[in-house]
Amino acid sequence: MHDAVAQIAAKIVAGDARALARAATVIENRTPEADALLRELGPHAGRATVLGITGPPGAGKSTLVDALVRAIRREGKTAGILAVDPSSRISGGAILGDRIRMQAHHADPGVFIRSMATRGSVGGVARATADLALLLDAAGRDYVIIETVGVGQDEVEIAGVADLTVLVLVPGMGDDVQAIKAGIMEIADIFVINKADHQGAERVEGEIQGLLSLRNRSDGWTPPIVRTVATEGAGVEELLAAVNEYRKTASRTKSQIPNPKSGFAIDHLGIAVKSIEAALGFYEGQLGMQVSLRETVSHEKVKVAMLPAGGPRIELLEPTDPESVIGKFLATRGEGLHHVAVRVPDLNAAVERLRKAGARLLNEPQTGAGGHRYVFVHPASTGGVLLELIEGS
Repeated sequence: MHDAVAQIAAKIVAGDARALARAATVIENRTPEADALLRELGPHAGRATVLGITGPPGAGKSTLVDALVRAIRREGKTAGILAVDPSSRISGGAILGDRIRMQAHHADPGVFIRSMATRGSVGGVARATADLALLLDAAGRDYVIIETVGVGQDEVEIAGVADLTVLVLVPGMGDDVQAIKAGIMEIADIFVINKADHQGAERVEGEIQGLLSLRNRSDGWTPPIVRTVATEGAGVEELLAAVNEYRKTASRTKSQIPNPKSGFAIDHLGIAVKSIEAALGFYEGQLGMQVSLRETVSHEKVKVAMLPAGGPRIELLEPTDPESVIGKFLATRGEGLHHVAVRVPDLNAAVERLRKAGARLLNEPQTGAGGHRYVFVHPASTGGVLLELIEGS
């Protein structure tokens, strides 16, 4: 099977459109060949700009993507579009079909469009999206654009898949901008006010500027606000310029990250569970592990149980509030791995290096379960994995 998979991968890297389309189906359907194919393609990925387009329904995301792709093609670059649509209750397929809405690109070999169904993913991003983004990256696409469903405040998963996230808003939202600020407002790297020729664009921009004044990003990037009228192509060139500028900034700062020194070690794996008692029925009752620590961390709104496993530990996390970080994680992703925790010799020094290098930190160093000091690093800076750095040699 390996030889056959290697041949398919070679065709994809060489730009074979049929092989690319077949591979997309294999990956989305999670057939047995999918993992092997992704392993073959992995070394060829890493060059594309992976761009997430998100925002409330009706913001004109599809029209904006269509106009953005036109601008990309005018620059002689190629694009892959992953349009994540709601799932049909009957067939399980995508019910909106963005390929229908982008017919102008249908015959363009420089544009590959794939409509995907969410298949039950609450966060607006189908599980196969990251794998398909890797596929298009390995196929040599200069830009991979992921257009999400538009489910509002909970649509934050895209930040873990894309290199940068564009949040599309429209005039007339009023207090809706404030209502969604705790979710997708906080993951945006670029803000777009689409339909900016409508009354109320100034108010939306003012709301965004007010929210930005309260944020202090560790990477030094100030998210720009771009006004567009996607139906006329107005402002789209400016949007593409902002995307490219962010990418250049990220590349410059990323190259400054030094190689890690000795003293780093896995401390624990954080697993989100609905009930620690239910989970311990397996870990203690069936597997025979022993709990070394149990406590409630009130400021994190979470109960914690630690189970030693040789050197590293397993940390079970049960939310005490559905609006807590772990509570929202369970609501969108379900039970499972929440983060990987790594011990660092000097947390302050590590944080300073990361800030200078442009990595995104989710919090200032603070004290957590067991009395250790920690900081979380945004998935966009760590290849899609939420990383916790904790102090201790």
